[in-house]
Amino acid sequence: MHQFVTAFQRLRAEAADAGMSTTEYAVGTFAAAAFATVLYKIVTSTGVQTALTGLITKSLK
Repeated sequence: MHQFVTAFQRLRAEAADAGMSTTEYAVGTFAAAAFATVLYKIVTSTGVQTALTGLITKSLK
């Protein structure tokens, strides 16, 4: 039982420091914005729009 309590206390102590710091939030937000920008550029490209339009048109026939 003592080992269980010790392990639980160690996990609680580690979990207290499991959150992201402000810098990590900033880097994560920047990475998400960069990924969204790249994804937007890909989806709005002429080739992808043509492919999606063709796929939708084909599926509606």
